[in-house]
Amino acid sequence: MSWAAVLLAAALMVGGGPARIRGRVGTQAVSTPRRADPLAAASCFDVLAACLSAGMATASAAEAAAVLAPSALADQLTRAAHLLVLGADSERAWADPGASGDRHGAVLARLARRSANSGAALASSVAELADQVRVDAGAAADAAAERAAVLIAGPLGLCYLPAFICLGIVPVVAGLAGDLMWSGLW
Repeated sequence: MSWAAVLLAAALMVGGGPARIRGRVGTQAVSTPRRADPLAAASCFDVLAACLSAGMATASAAEAAAVLAPSALADQLTRAAHLLVLGADSERAWADPGASGDRHGAVLARLARRSANSGAALASSVAELADQVRVDAGAAADAAAERAAVLIAGPLGLCYLPAFICLGIVPVVAGLAGDLMWSGLW
């Protein structure tokens, strides 16, 4: 029996084997929180704008778009759709979500109330809101990338700067000092 087989058997006995490793990986994947999709609201607003442009009623369009929305926005869209179907006025149906909603939901509610009061088309405003959400998500991604670049530079500087000094500058200075000592200037 080779040493590799003996070491593998010992590692499996100590580590608990493949089932325990799979168990660790499975529990770690379950406990890791999922990040919200920053473009989910934009796709929801695109669907809402398309439904409204196609001539759907606002309540039906909101109900259709709620399927794609993030949870807080989906709750707001579903609530507004149900209230509109029951005959509530737009002020009540599109009431400001307050702390329970997100900022995109507050903007949508303001646009819907303004559209109901003035008669302006809601579809074009919602399409512009979807574009603005995409621009905001792009700006947030750029800012995160710039922060990552700054955070990466620190550890790289801490690792490479001492190595550069030890391997690049110290030998040159030691060589020049040795030449100066042998030339009699020192």
